[in-house]
Amino acid sequence: MKRILLIFMLFVITLIGAGSFKLVNKPEKLAPPNFIFILTDDQGWSSTSLGMDDRIRESKSDYYETPNIDRLGREGIRFTNAYAPAAICSPSRRSILFGQTPARQGDETFSENYQPYSKEQKITIPILLKAIDPRYKTAHFGKWDLRAEIFPEDLGYDESDGDTRNSHGNLMANKEDKWEGLFINDDPKRSTTITGRAINFMQRQVREGNPFYLQISHYAPHVDIQTKQTTLDKYLNKAKGVKHNNPGWAGMLEDMDRTVGEIMEKVEQLGIAENTYIIFMADNGGVEFLPPVSSKQKMLHPETFDKPMRNFPLRGGKWTLYEGGIRVPFMVKGPGIAPGVMSHESVGGWDILPTIGELAGYSQPLPENLDGGSFAGIVHSGGKGKVSRKKDYLIFHRYSKAYPHSAIIQGDYKVIRFWKTGKLELYNLPLDFGELKDLYEIDPSKANELDLQMKAYIKEVNPALLEDLLAY
Repeated sequence: MKRILLIFMLFVITLIGAGSFKLVNKPEKLAPPNFIFILTDDQGWSSTSLGMDDRIRESKSDYYETPNIDRLGREGIRFTNAYAPAAICSPSRRSILFGQTPARQGDETFSENYQPYSKEQKITIPILLKAIDPRYKTAHFGKWDLRAEIFPEDLGYDESDGDTRNSHGNLMANKEDKWEGLFINDDPKRSTTITGRAINFMQRQVREGNPFYLQISHYAPHVDIQTKQTTLDKYLNKAKGVKHNNPGWAGMLEDMDRTVGEIMEKVEQLGIAENTYIIFMADNGGVEFLPPVSSKQKMLHPETFDKPMRNFPLRGGKWTLYEGGIRVPFMVKGPGIAPGVMSHESVGGWDILPTIGELAGYSQPLPENLDGGSFAGIVHSGGKGKVSRKKDYLIFHRYSKAYPHSAIIQGDYKVIRFWKTGKLELYNLPLDFGELKDLYEIDPSKANELDLQMKAYIKEVNPALLEDLLAY
């Protein structure tokens, strides 16, 4: 596999030399930037104490405390309309790495017609950085879980924890313990261990003069619930919120947040803050209830529940393509980024690869099979501008036996198609981000217009998938 990786890197370098990638002319005195990508697990959009949108009071937690994530947001740019590629973890992680939508790649596993090792597919963040500058050192620590026989070293990582899946998150097999149990742990969800390895990696690269890409993929705050005793005691003695009120989950989130602060402090201590981008996001939305509701209940209107969902003011949560399942915390801090900025431009996880590439020294054109576009111009323009994507919409797909559904967001509008019933739902997100008022009966032509675009995209990138969906 290492031989395949070497051959492919030579292929990418050849493309760059031939002009398939255009390198940005930067002064030689500027060192290549470092990148730290922090990916959390099942963290809802409204789960930080800062909030993702200052215009929406409910976008912040009424119980959790995340001072270090908050600091990252205050010192950088927050994207109010940022989306995980999928409503579950594995397809999101693959999408981010390859810069492609899960509809193109497959849902929980790769589609049969998708060959991740082929020259046409295998552009990943670390491979691209190494092609731009061979001095880049790359590492992945924490949760891997691509649900495929693909290992970090095959995709360009120099160092990693291997194919960890979700095993080291100590996910309990017993459903009652998994959702309602509480476990005291001095290294909850291995956040301390992962961060220690990350810091060691950074120190070595700075000492050796290497630019680096570091991905820290936390197991937290995915259940089961693990926290330190001292953190738990804090929340046991704190007044509970209305939407957020689980002391164990609050403790687990704060324990993870503490390690985010450790990374930021180490960047400062190493003297690399002026040349290091820190990107923070979650792999999907949070679970709407603990324990979660049944599959049928997941899709019900919020007014049918007798208590607010944990993702309020958003509807739904993990496993669904309502906003609560895919809209996530997303922020970037780094050189040239003004502090305290918010951008309302819609961005997706598959946009990270093109953005990192541009920040590291190249611009368009990108390979045709990449769905993402760069938002580098937005972070350096006070949150203004557009993502330079090939298509002006975001596509999401969730293949579930109970309720297979897909969604498209274009401009202000979002359409969700439920394949078993053929039902379409239409929402104006700026006016109704909670997705409480379905506009389909009012404007069916708009819904059908977006639906046709969505089906055309799926047919283009994964015709076998569309054929299966239309068979319902």
